[in-house]
Amino acid sequence: MKAMTNHLTIRHLRMVVAIVDEGNLVRASKQLNMTQSAITKALQEAEVLTRTRLFDRTNRGVVPTMFGEALAEHARLVIAQLAHAEEHLADLRDGTGGRVSIGTLLSASAELLPRAIARLKRERPRLVVKIVEGTNDVLIPALRAGELDMVVGRLSEHRDRLKVVQEGLMDDVACVVARHGHPLAGRTRIGLADLLDWEWILPPSETSLRQQVDIAFHQEGIEPPQHAVESVSLLTNRALLTDADYLGVFPAHVARREEAAGTLTILPVPLKATAVPIGITTRVQSRLSPAATLLVESLRRTAEEMNG
Repeated sequence: MKAMTNHLTIRHLRMVVAIVDEGNLVRASKQLNMTQSAITKALQEAEVLTRTRLFDRTNRGVVPTMFGEALAEHARLVIAQLAHAEEHLADLRDGTGGRVSIGTLLSASAELLPRAIARLKRERPRLVVKIVEGTNDVLIPALRAGELDMVVGRLSEHRDRLKVVQEGLMDDVACVVARHGHPLAGRTRIGLADLLDWEWILPPSETSLRQQVDIAFHQEGIEPPQHAVESVSLLTNRALLTDADYLGVFPAHVARREEAAGTLTILPVPLKATAVPIGITTRVQSRLSPAATLLVESLRRTAEEMNG
């Protein structure tokens, strides 16, 4: 019988992550291309080595214990760092490739990030870039788990609580927008109180931008819109704004781009409470891959030009 190592191996770590993701040994074994008996044995080995119960068995599948959750969190980071090491070696061989995964918020997706990627791709045409759109409540956990190299967008006010590192690149403020030709578009003096009778599209309530928008209304002594559509989908929001006379809140860089295209108009309503830097968020004590490091440099140069 083959002797068992005294330490967890990468096989054990991949197994733990797969079980947490799938919640079921059968599905986890298929994900890893292992037999169910092999993954059961590997789980038993891991529990012996850690001297803890990693999962509770239920009639609905397997549920990670606090020890299983903790091990899976570290395992994701180890697996991500191993992938970065492999990419680094490949990059050293050919010098033009690499891979970078970016989470992006709407504020950076209109100009800063596309321009930075285009700049870098001209220098490294074989670079593979993966972009994941979302909000911080989804992107930051993915960043901490090693699934993303960085998040680019409006910086959170809760950096310490989120245990991330932030670098500001440029300032941004949100704007109230409406379709070109909207009844409010020709007015030169508008207050938030004048907008309450219209239908709204706003970021989800758990986002920092939505909380800042609510503060802007409260500063005027009025309640924010109560029945707004909650969406960060640019395509959906644009369609509602242009087809149904909704009002929306866009980051300034996005709003100006839409106004220049003739689809939307920025209404003269200040939202000072939404002024927040746009920048880069990375994991604490994390070494970026060569490709990710180059993208950070490209973002810095692009932001400097845009600040111009």
